[in-house]
Amino acid sequence: MLTPAIAAGMLMMGAQAGTDGAAATVPPPMAAPDAPTAAQAPPEGAPQVLVVPPPPVMPNLPGADAPAAAAPQPGEIVVTGHTRPPPGDPLERLNEKSFEAVQSVDKAVVEPVAKAYNKGLPKPARKGLRNFFSNLQEPVVFLAYMLQFKPGKAMETAGRFTINTTLGVAGLFDVAKRKPFFLPYRPNGLANVLGYYGVGPGPYMYLPIVGPTTLRDIIGDTVDKLIVPFAVGKPFNEPKYVIPATILNQLGQRAAFDETIQQIRSEENPYAYYRELYLKQRKAEIEALHGRAVEEPVTPVYGPGLGKAPLPEPTPTP
Repeated sequence: MLTPAIAAGMLMMGAQAGTDGAAATVPPPMAAPDAPTAAQAPPEGAPQVLVVPPPPVMPNLPGADAPAAAAPQPGEIVVTGHTRPPPGDPLERLNEKSFEAVQSVDKAVVEPVAKAYNKGLPKPARKGLRNFFSNLQEPVVFLAYMLQFKPGKAMETAGRFTINTTLGVAGLFDVAKRKPFFLPYRPNGLANVLGYYGVGPGPYMYLPIVGPTTLRDIIGDTVDKLIVPFAVGKPFNEPKYVIPATILNQLGQRAAFDETIQQIRSEENPYAYYRELYLKQRKAEIEALHGRAVEEPVTPVYGPGLGKAPLPEPTPTP
């Protein structure tokens, strides 16, 4: 029995033949592998039907080679594995190389010295040296608050500097933060002044010796470090003071930073994690100048608060 589709085709072709008075013929196609033989061919004048066998199904054998990918056509979008640097860090690859080089040197040289510094020098002495260097920057903090039109904070800073320079033995002891004064240390500087007035941080950088910074911060910090030597003069502008003071200050910060840096190195992406910690701290300091608090916890990675706050969950920029 004919299938409905073939029967419909034969009826239509028969109707066409009745109308035109001639039978419609279809040129015989090439015989398929399973096509009928000549003895089984339909009678002359009957429509011929081409039976096309389905394409062979290849078995999905284990280990069989996957079909080759088609070549991209003109105008077709091809996505590759290359990713762009995250916003704010256009020099990510260069910064990451710098970070890896610095960490290699730190592990080989600086870290053993910092550990010896921690073991060989009593904690009160280490804290006293850090207080001394922080006290030297109080005139810069005073000037920054004046530029931000915060005379109350500026006067508190001037009071801290006077109390710690006299009663605190040239700043070795932070007497001003204790009773009855209660004047805590508030870091400030030109970089914060720029941020306070809306200047963005600019591109992030990781530089040898300097460490994590931004274009705004490196400009501000450089000016801050030049104020006291130029304003006071000797001995703060002489190499015999500047070189050992810089070494002691950096070594003291590295010693206080040891526990935090070990945690950073244990992260899956230490460079990105360190970058996020630094940028979070900088943002929190600018927000504090406007009287706005931040919800996320901040881990100090520089300044007098090193090692005093717990590390937050890592949220590196993809």
